[in-house]
Amino acid sequence: MSEQGDFMTLPINVEQIQELLPHRYPFLLVDRVVEIVPDVSVVALKNVTINEPFFQGHFPGHPVMPGVLIIEAMAQSAGLLTQLSRHFKGDKGSPLFYLVKVDNARFSAPVVPGDQLRFEVHQKRLMRGMGLFAARSLVDGKEVASCELMCAARAGK
Repeated sequence: MSEQGDFMTLPINVEQIQELLPHRYPFLLVDRVVEIVPDVSVVALKNVTINEPFFQGHFPGHPVMPGVLIIEAMAQSAGLLTQLSRHFKGDKGSPLFYLVKVDNARFSAPVVPGDQLRFEVHQKRLMRGMGLFAARSLVDGKEVASCELMCAARAGK
């Protein structure tokens, strides 16, 4: 991980993200972290390209990124907020978090090839292995999706 002392250098690139999250192609949906306030908020990016495998069937001749994948990308961003916050505290043995609940999901515009998604995630609460997050996705400064996410630490390991 690119570090200077105990501080990670921004932006966090995809190779570093793979050290923090278990997701891999084609399901890793975050390319970069550009802002982090530990235990408060994170801003992450995804470059949407026509090469995405889901565009083959969603929809032929009119490619639109599936809303569930936008939600998943916001959840991955919330996971990065959690993992990076723990990293800043010196806790390298972070538990794996699972998405357990999505509330108030709204989609206001389609996301298409060539767009850059900006994920803004704010931690509302973190207690007893559960995190509640407010998330939104923007393209060119316009909100295209939003939701509340709840994530829980994996029991056991």
